[in-house]
Amino acid sequence: MFSGIIESLQQVRSCKQRDAVIEIKIDRPDFFDDVKLGDSIACNGVCLTVEAFSEGLLTFAVGPETLHVTGWTLATLDQKWVNLERSMALGDRVHGHLVAGHVDATGKVLEVNDDGGTRFLKIQFGPNMSPYLWRKGSVAIDGVSLTINKTEPDSFDVLLIPETLKRTNLGRLVVGDIVNLEADLLARGLLHNLENLAALSSDKGHIS
Repeated sequence: MFSGIIESLQQVRSCKQRDAVIEIKIDRPDFFDDVKLGDSIACNGVCLTVEAFSEGLLTFAVGPETLHVTGWTLATLDQKWVNLERSMALGDRVHGHLVAGHVDATGKVLEVNDDGGTRFLKIQFGPNMSPYLWRKGSVAIDGVSLTINKTEPDSFDVLLIPETLKRTNLGRLVVGDIVNLEADLLARGLLHNLENLAALSSDKGHIS
């Protein structure tokens, strides 16, 4: 589990196809000195498992489902700048919101507008994300916990403060870029349970 507060912005140094997965090596921040094999680290909002590490690199394997949902390929991953966050420990403060590291869909950057030291982004999303996005709700964009300022039928707006622009790759986004989206975990779970309850009620109503 993660909080959507990015710890470090690092670069993918190499990537290669390995059977059905893509192996990636990412620069390891100096302060990630507690990393162990099997640890979970969110990379652009994707929960990945540490397969190997050295003094300067972290190695991960990106599986078929993740490649399908994110649209990542060898070409798009090569030299990509990614947001890194280590998993939370029990008892940690949640400074953003609960983020599972399970990407729901991708979004497309429609607008980038600067206003003083801040920046507004308009992100287009598909219909599967619509139930989970509302004004003042939470969303993770490339693993960054953000508050939704405004929603439209197929897009939403967020505001990036100077600290977010400096510490994450969101400050590098341009119109047309594709980003990973994860809906609010609690909202997704609540809606899923309500849908199940509605289905059960409907089934009972048809019992003869």
